[in-house]
Amino acid sequence: MPDFSHELRHHPGLVAGVDEAGRGPLAGPVVAAAVILRTDDCPEGLNDSKQLSAARRAELEPIIKRKALCWGIGVASVEEIDSLNILWATMLAMTRAVDALDRDCAHVLVDGNRCPKWRYASTAIVEGDAKCLSIAAASILAKEARDRMMVAAAAAHPHYGWESNKGYGSRHHLAALRAHGPTPLHRRSFAPVAQMLLL
Repeated sequence: MPDFSHELRHHPGLVAGVDEAGRGPLAGPVVAAAVILRTDDCPEGLNDSKQLSAARRAELEPIIKRKALCWGIGVASVEEIDSLNILWATMLAMTRAVDALDRDCAHVLVDGNRCPKWRYASTAIVEGDAKCLSIAAASILAKEARDRMMVAAAAAHPHYGWESNKGYGSRHHLAALRAHGPTPLHRRSFAPVAQMLLL
């Protein structure tokens, strides 16, 4: 289970955790969250968002927002994903998430194996969302924020099942893509979408 050992290693100063949601889908933005937790009042049950049920993530999101010292969300659009590629769009979303914090942080802990090129001192932690409480909290906020965006987008584009697959390449989504073609929210730089454009 994640703990505060990584945050405490970088004290003194405020330490933020950062994670993203939506690198793999065929449609929709990539969303990142940054969270600075209070070490003396941390929500219970934080974990990698992928290890939590949808119901549990929904329960934890408002608790994290209420108990955190501060939090921020950053988004990179489909157009930015297609122009920059998904890696650099993810880095952009992470930068925007940290910039959205209303406190300056002394250090940023980032899930993964690399950090954005930014002004913050930072450390990348592989599987950080399963090791570090701040990153776990960020993974939940990012996932919940992006899921809401895709549910809203599903109302405008009902054929693709985004309310359930959230833009990932499920069988239903791929079948709808073949039948109806791509929408403006599809990532044209991703192979399954690019192939549809050639038909």
